[in-house]
Amino acid sequence: MSPSAWYDLFLFVLLFALYVYVFVTVRITNLHKVYFLFHGLMMIWPFCQFAIDLTGNLSLQWFYVTLSFVAVSLLGSGWLLLTYFLTGETDRLRNRKRKTVFLFVPAVIGATGVVLNPWNWFVTPLGGGYAERSYGPWFWVILAILVSYFLASLSVLFGALRSSRTLPAIKKQVVFTLWGLFVLASFAGLDALLNVVFRPWLPIIPGLTSLGIFLSGLFFVYVIKKYNVFDLVSIAHEDVINTIPHGILVLDENETIVEVNKALRSFMDMNVGDTFDLDAFLESVRAEGKVREFAEHYKRKENILSQIEIIVERDFVRRFILQSSPIVDSRLVPIGHILTFQDVSQERYLVEELNRQNIVLQERNHSLDRISSELSKANQKLEELVVTDSLTDSYNRRYLTQQLTHEVITNMQYRIPFSMILFDIDFFKGINDKHGHVIGDEVLHRMALIVKQSIRSTDILARYGGEEFMIYLPHAGSNLAKQVAERVRLSVERNPMALGEDEEPVSITVSMGILSVEDFQTVQVPDSPEGFLVQLFAAVDKALYQAKHNGRNRVEFAELKWIAAGDGSSETEVS
Repeated sequence: MSPSAWYDLFLFVLLFALYVYVFVTVRITNLHKVYFLFHGLMMIWPFCQFAIDLTGNLSLQWFYVTLSFVAVSLLGSGWLLLTYFLTGETDRLRNRKRKTVFLFVPAVIGATGVVLNPWNWFVTPLGGGYAERSYGPWFWVILAILVSYFLASLSVLFGALRSSRTLPAIKKQVVFTLWGLFVLASFAGLDALLNVVFRPWLPIIPGLTSLGIFLSGLFFVYVIKKYNVFDLVSIAHEDVINTIPHGILVLDENETIVEVNKALRSFMDMNVGDTFDLDAFLESVRAEGKVREFAEHYKRKENILSQIEIIVERDFVRRFILQSSPIVDSRLVPIGHILTFQDVSQERYLVEELNRQNIVLQERNHSLDRISSELSKANQKLEELVVTDSLTDSYNRRYLTQQLTHEVITNMQYRIPFSMILFDIDFFKGINDKHGHVIGDEVLHRMALIVKQSIRSTDILARYGGEEFMIYLPHAGSNLAKQVAERVRLSVERNPMALGEDEEPVSITVSMGILSVEDFQTVQVPDSPEGFLVQLFAAVDKALYQAKHNGRNRVEFAELKWIAAGDGSSETEVS
C-alpha cells in the first residue's frame, strides 16, 4: 500500500474526530442536521480514497470510487443548503418549497450518472484497477455541477454581506464561510487541474481534494464555535420569539431593526436591518388614543410602558394594541426599544357584534314592550267588554254579582254598612211601542249617563236586566242611600231627552227600591254567599215592586227584620 493511502486515512480520521466533537458538544436542530449531513459527505471522500488503495478487488475499488464521487456530487448541494442556514436566509427556502426541491436536482443527476457510468463516460480503470483511472466526459459534468453550486453559494454569501438587513455578527461568520469555500474550491480545482488535466505530463499528487475538504471543515467548525451558530439558547430564543402570536419588533439605539418575528412579518413588511421611523409608521396607519403622548414617550425613551390602538388596512382591516417599552442596560441607560403588536381584531369584532346584538335586542325589547302594552290594553278592553254592558256603557249583571259576592261577605264580617238600589224606567214598554226599539235603546243609554253623573265615584252602576238597573253603594246606610236615590230620580225626571229634530223630547221617570244593611244585631255571616245574595236581590226587588204599586216615580225601602245564616231564609218588610 502506498504512503499516500495512509495520508488519506489520516485525514479521514481527523474529519471523523471533528464530526464526533461537534455531534457530542451540541444538541441537534435542523441546522445541526444540515451540518452533519454536509460533514458526513466531506468525510466520505478521503475514506474512499484510502479504501481504493487498500484493496485489490476490482469490484470494491469500483464501489469506493462510485461512493466518493456520489458524495462529492451531493456535497455541492449540501454546501449551498448550509450556506442558507449560516446566512439566516432559511425563510427563502421555507417560502419557496417547490423551488427548494430543484436545489438538489443537479446533484442527484450527477450522482446518478456516476452510479450508472454508461459506456464508461465517467471513469475507466487503468492497469487492471481503479487506483489509477481515466475520467470521461461525465467527470466534467460533475465538475460543472460543483462549479454551479460554488457560484450559487458565492451569490448567497456576497448577498448577505451587501444586505443592510444582515446583522454584523452574521457578516463576520459569512466572511469565514467564504474562506472555507475558497479553500475547498481551490484545492479541488488544483486536484482536477494537476491530477486530471495534466496527468499525462505530471506525477500524481495525492490528497489535494481531501486536504481542501479538511481545511474547509476547520473553517466551518471555527465559525460554529466562535459565533455560537449551534448555540441552543440562541436557537430556542429565536424559536420562542417566532412562536409568540403577537408581533414583536426589537430596535437598537439607532432605530435599526435587530429582531422581527414571524407574526409581525405576516402582516407588515419589516426586515432585520431596516430603519424604523415611528412617525412615518403612524402616518401609514390609523391610530386611536393618545398618539402624541405615545410618540413623545417613545422619543424620550422613558422607562414606562405606553400603548395605543392602531388600525392596519392591507388585504383586510386588522386592529392592534401597539405597546412600546425601552430596552435599558444595567445602568438603566436606554439602548433600544421593543414594540409589540397585539392583534385584537377578533376581540373588537366580537365587541362590535355584541353591541350590535344588544341594539337589536333592545329594539326587540322595545317592540315586545309595545306589543305587551298593546296586549295589555287589548286585554283590558276585553275585560271591560266582558264586564260592561255595551248599550249603556255600565257594568253588567255578571260583574255586579261577582263584586257583591265578595263585597257583601267582607261587609258582613267587618260590620260595614252598605246599600243596594234597584230601579227601572216607568212605562218603558210604551216608549218602545211608540218610538221603536232604537229610540228605546237610546233612552237607556242616555238615562245611564244621567245616573252616572248623579252617584258617587265609588258607587257601582250595573244593568240588572232589560230596563232595570242596580246601584251598589258601599259604606252607605239608609239615609245616604235615600239621598242618592232621590238625586238620581229627580235628575232623570228633570232631563227630557231630545232624540231628533222631528221628535219631541221624551220625558221618563224611574221607580226605585232600596235595601240597606246596617243593623248587624240580627244578621249573621252567611255560610253561602251566593244564597245570601239571592235573598238580598229578592228583598230589593220586592221594594221596587212596591214603588211601582204605589204610583211609580218614587222610592221604597225594604227592611230586613231577620236573616238566618244557616238556612238562608229571611223576613223582610217594605216601608
